[in-house]
Order: sequence, then structure tokens, then C-alpha cells
Amino acid sequence: MKLILINICICFISALSFSQIYEIGGFIGGSNFIGDVGSTTYINPNEPAFGGVIKWNRSQRHAFRASLIYTKLSANDVESSDPRRKLRGYSFSAGALEASLGIEFNFLDFDLHSAVPLTTPYLYTGISILNHPNFYFSSTDLVSEQTKSNTFGIPITLGVKTTLTPHIIIAIEVGARYSFSDSIDGNDPEPDNLKKRMRFGNFNNTDWYMFSGFTLTYTFGRKPCYCDF
Repeated sequence: MKLILINICICFISALSFSQIYEIGGFIGGSNFIGDVGSTTYINPNEPAFGGVIKWNRSQRHAFRASLIYTKLSANDVESSDPRRKLRGYSFSAGALEASLGIEFNFLDFDLHSAVPLTTPYLYTGISILNHPNFYFSSTDLVSEQTKSNTFGIPITLGVKTTLTPHIIIAIEVGARYSFSDSIDGNDPEPDNLKKRMRFGNFNNTDWYMFSGFTLTYTFGRKPCYCDF
């Protein structure tokens, strides 16, 4: 009896260890900014975005996920539906690099060892950090501060993924980033006597930005152990 229990434990641990499967691949799509400059349309990609993604599938329903995405965040008051913004005429374009780490939840079982094609909607959330340049507006001119800041945020991503082959997964997703900063668009620069006069917009809301696009990943890992008694 003791030997049987030991074998069961070993097999269970092996199943947990070897049933894990990994994904590595890329993201390509577009980005758009939502703040105090430009359009306030949420899904409106206006700049290309690309990067890498890696996942550690811990079960059929969830995976740990990390990504690194580069884009230019840009906005132009001319594209806004607000006539006051159009009259103001502010615009900016700034390169930004985002790193994100969190958990991806599958709405349906997604067994990557299955021999049949699989499809499931999913939700991803966690924590993100955005490295972006600092600037402010003097009249309609954009003034660079020659510095950069790191802004934390919360990613909220919805998508649908499907297996193209036993080792290739494609997904389409739309992800909003709720940032903890209101200065990505330069409306609230680091305060001093000069820059305080350059502040504008709504200081009760923080900035958002979006990523919309596709991921293509390759899966690898060992199949689970099955024991017969």
C-alpha cells in the first residue's frame, strides 16, 4: 500500500512538472493614446506596435504571461471630436517601451496536448510599466525635457486564440492600459514656477493607452505523465 501511494505521489508530481507547456512568439498591431490631447476614441490604432510575448501554461485555464512591446504613442487635437481641442491644436509623438507581467485566463479548456484544433476567448491582466519621454507644451510648441519616466499601469486585455497546428497558436486581442500617471501627454509636467503655467486638461483622470493586434506563438514542452495501476 505504501509503495502504491509513493508511486501515485511521484506520478502526480511528474504530471504537474511535465504537463506544463510554454509559448514564445511575437505581437504585431497598433497603439493609440487616450488622454488630454487628441481623440478620445478607445479603439483607434494610429501607430504601429510590435514586440515579444512568452507564456508559461500552468493549466488548461490559466497561464503566466510576460510581454515587451515598443510603439510610438501619438495624439493630435485635429483628430478630436471636441471643437475646443481642435482649436487648441496640440499634438505629440513619442517612442515608448512597455513591459508587462500577469496572468492569462482562458474561458474554455485549452489543452495544448490535444490533437484537435482548439479555440477559446481569454482575459489577461496584471501589472505594466511604460518607459516614455517627458515633455510639455509652450504655446503650441512641444518642449522636450530630455528625461524619461517609468509609469506603472494595469493591463486589461480581451482576446480570442486558436491553434493553427499542434505547435502554432494565433490570437487576436485588444488591450487597454490604465496608467497611474496623468503626464504621458505632457499636460502635467514636473512642477516649477515656469511649468506650472503650462498645465492643462482634467487632472482628475489619468492617461490610458491601447494595444490592438495579433500574437503568433510557438509551443514547446513535455507531455504529462499518465500512470496505470
